[in-house]
Amino acid sequence: MNVPRIALTAGEPAGIGPDVILTAAQHTWDAELVAIADPDLLHERAQALGLNITLSPLDPNAPAEIRPAGTLGIQPVPLHHPTRAGKLDPANAPYVIETLREAVKGCQKHIYQAMVTGPVQKSVINDAGIPFTGHTEFLAEACGTPQVVMMLATRQLRVALATTHLPLREIANAITPELLTSTLNILHTDLRDKFGIPSPRIAVLGVNPHAGESGHMGREEIDTLIPVMEALRADGMDLTGPLPADTAFNPKVLDNSDAVFAMYHDQGLPVLKYAGFGEAINITLGLPLVRTSVDHGTALELAGSGEADWRSLEQAILIACELSQGQNTRR
Repeated sequence: MNVPRIALTAGEPAGIGPDVILTAAQHTWDAELVAIADPDLLHERAQALGLNITLSPLDPNAPAEIRPAGTLGIQPVPLHHPTRAGKLDPANAPYVIETLREAVKGCQKHIYQAMVTGPVQKSVINDAGIPFTGHTEFLAEACGTPQVVMMLATRQLRVALATTHLPLREIANAITPELLTSTLNILHTDLRDKFGIPSPRIAVLGVNPHAGESGHMGREEIDTLIPVMEALRADGMDLTGPLPADTAFNPKVLDNSDAVFAMYHDQGLPVLKYAGFGEAINITLGLPLVRTSVDHGTALELAGSGEADWRSLEQAILIACELSQGQNTRR
């Protein structure tokens, strides 16, 4: 069996990212987990949590190996300033960005077969003067990929987004025929090629309440969505809709869909997070690498307390390994 090597970025050093990575390392996986982080940070947090951890330096030239519980690979990236659990420090924003860049480079060099990202605090990165709207946009730029798609998923539900981190007033103008065509093509292709679904079935939500009510509540469906969907159906894509978002998340629709395609962040994700919060994961589609992530934030108030829930990271690691190797990896 080929053992995948998975990069884990710890995210915001003052948050729960280090905590959940250390918890994951207490288990045995059919994969080699390597944290891209400051080793001293991990040792200090492990001590605070009462966990035993042995950090083994990454040898990029050696084949990946299964490590025993309590052991974690490490690719060291030093903090820029000492940190304290729960206390944000803009001085460490470049450190967070550097861990992401190292994970991307490692995947591009095939040192890692996938990367799993811990939660970051966008506000403190921006406070440091670094433009950052989210992992999805950052990874698209780092990989030179013109278009990617954010998809959150549980074992039962997948929700992909046409737009990601945009103010509500900008969304309608952003939903163009070009955007819809490219994002639906990416979603269809990755469901087929990465998830192994031969003929993906995609439920497409409308932009407006009641999917525009035949133009009485907005014309985006008539002028933009429907023409794009008809063209893609002619190319063989299986699309349902545009559907009213308030009634689309029901068994009749979901049982006949492999993914729901929402127009904006807070249209589709509240339903998914209600259905699977703590166990949902974020997957970036369209990248030339596999990237999954937890579905939660930095939870500063829980950092170092031992109360952080690691189940989302568990699922993110499992899905990353399945997408990169096609095998179940936790035992």
